[in-house]
Amino acid sequence: MKTKSIILLSGGLDSLVSLGLKKEELNVELAITFNYGQKSAQKEINASEKICNYYGIKHEVINLDWLKRITQTTLVADKEVPTGKELENPEDSAKSVWVPNRNGLFLNIAGSFADSLGYNYILIGANKEEGQTFPDNTQEFINSVNAEFQYSTMAKPKVIAPLINYDKNDIVMLALKNKIPLELTMSCYNGGDKHCGICEYCTRLKHALSANGDTYYTGILFE
Repeated sequence: MKTKSIILLSGGLDSLVSLGLKKEELNVELAITFNYGQKSAQKEINASEKICNYYGIKHEVINLDWLKRITQTTLVADKEVPTGKELENPEDSAKSVWVPNRNGLFLNIAGSFADSLGYNYILIGANKEEGQTFPDNTQEFINSVNAEFQYSTMAKPKVIAPLINYDKNDIVMLALKNKIPLELTMSCYNGGDKHCGICEYCTRLKHALSANGDTYYTGILFE
């Protein structure tokens, strides 16, 4: 049976690079993007659509309106999202942007698609840097989901995180080395026309681009 895979695609750096690295090897055919009322939802959907068009894969957008109702995370609520200054206190920042059971929920929905449609793998952009403060970005979490799928699915798809051992600097390095189109990414918490350059995620991306000596994408992505 031919291998085929799904990717959780937010339009951000990590999911874009994961797709670019594994598109051919794992035959990624479908991307799933979630709208749970986050400020950047429409920008993430637009970016994901462009990425899917670039790589020639199907795109599914799933609305989770109820998730917005049960969380006061700064990603959805009328509150300021954490800025780069708050990287000095990563635990406080993590609490600010935490969405309850987000990756667990997303992966289980993808698991339903995989079980029904016969996908072998589910890709997620979990990485070493975010795994230091977000437990659902760790290999231990991924292992636990894979163990769950042994019981909750018949197809038993395997979750893979291609970037699990990489920080942002490494991820940008891989993107540049493999000519992955970073101009398509939208990694900003605020959801403006361009990356705000101030929020925590923008700060991480700017630092990573700078560490790799990039000026081209910095000029394209940021205001």
